[in-house]
Amino acid sequence: MAGSVISEFVVLEATLEERRLQVEAALRRLHQAGHAPGVAAAIEHSLFGPAKRLRPILSLLVAEVLRGDIDQVLPPACAIEMVHTASLILDDLPSMDDASSRRGRPACHIVHGEATAILAAFALQNRAFAILAEGWPGGPGAETRAAVARDLAHAVGLEGMIAGQAQDLAGTDRTIDFPTLEFIHSRKTGALFTAAAALGALAARPGERAAIISYAKNLGLAFQIVDDLIDVGGVEAEAGKDVGKDLKKTTFVSFSGVEGARDLARELIATAQEALAGFGSRAQPLRDLARYVVTRGR
Repeated sequence: MAGSVISEFVVLEATLEERRLQVEAALRRLHQAGHAPGVAAAIEHSLFGPAKRLRPILSLLVAEVLRGDIDQVLPPACAIEMVHTASLILDDLPSMDDASSRRGRPACHIVHGEATAILAAFALQNRAFAILAEGWPGGPGAETRAAVARDLAHAVGLEGMIAGQAQDLAGTDRTIDFPTLEFIHSRKTGALFTAAAALGALAARPGERAAIISYAKNLGLAFQIVDDLIDVGGVEAEAGKDVGKDLKKTTFVSFSGVEGARDLARELIATAQEALAGFGSRAQPLRDLARYVVTRGR
C-alpha cells in the first residue's frame, strides 16, 4: 500500500496487531496436542502460520464497540479461527482447489500428506466445538454457548460454507450467473464473517445485533472481491498463497472486470458503513476496518 494509505490506518493497524497477538496467544493456550503427533504437527503447521486473524479480531472489535468483555469473547473467537483454518486445509486439497501454498508456507497436505491434512482439519473443527461445549473461566452459561455453537454450525453446514464450496466446485469450467456467484461467496466467505460478528454482538440489543450482522455480511463479500482481485493481479510472495487459481471459475473480476469489481467492493463497504450509523463515533474502528479491507494486498 502507498505511504498515504498506511499513515491513514496507522491507529487501526496498531489495534489490529494488538488484537492479533491476543488471538495468537489464546490459540496456543487452547490448542491441544493430543495423542496423534503427526496430526498435531499438521494442525500447528496450519493454525500457527502467519495469518491476519481477521475473523476473531472482528469478534473482539464488535464486542469492544458494544462495550462487551473481550476476554470472554476471545475463546469462542478462537474457535471460529480454528474452523476457518480447517476450511483452508480442506480448500487447498487436490480434490478441491489444488493449492500448493497457504499463509506464506506450503499447504498442509504438501508437507504432511493428504490423509493427515484431512484429519487435522477435522481435529481443528472438533476442538472448536469442544471449546464451546466445555466453556471457560468466567464465561457465559451453557445456553449462550449453545447459541454460539448453533451460529457456527450454521455457518459451516449445508446452509453455509459447505453449500458455498459445493456450488463453487460445480461452477468450475463453466459460466455462472451473478446470483449464483453471490450465493457462493456469501456462504463460502461471508458466513464466518457473520458468525464472528454475531459472536461479538451476543450481549447487544436485537436492533444493534441486526445492524452488526448487516455490516459483517457486506464486509465479508467485499473481502472476497478483494481476494478475487489479488488472485488476478497479486504476487504469490505478497499474497501468502497461490494466485491465478481461479482462472477456471467465474469470479467477481471475470464477471465485472477489474474496475467493476473494485467499484462493487467500494459499494459494499459503503453499505457496511451505513449499517453502523446508529452507533455513532464508537463504531469508528469497524468503519476503518471496512475501508482497510479494500486496500489490502494479501
